[in-house]
Amino acid sequence: MKKIAVGVTFLIAASAANAGALNDPIVETPPAVIVQETADSSAPSASLIMALSVITVFGAALSH
Repeated sequence: MKKIAVGVTFLIAASAANAGALNDPIVETPPAVIVQETADSSAPSASLIMALSVITVFGAALSH
């Protein structure tokens, strides 16, 4: 029983001695931000399509 008590005492003393070890702080660098510019597409823009559809609807309404 004394051997177990002595073993536990050494175990507690060893873990307490290693618990406060000084380590270098880990400094994380922020991730790099990559900006990618988008090229203009050859497809017509949404505003052009909307304008043409409005003109078509009004033209159809006026013709009746």
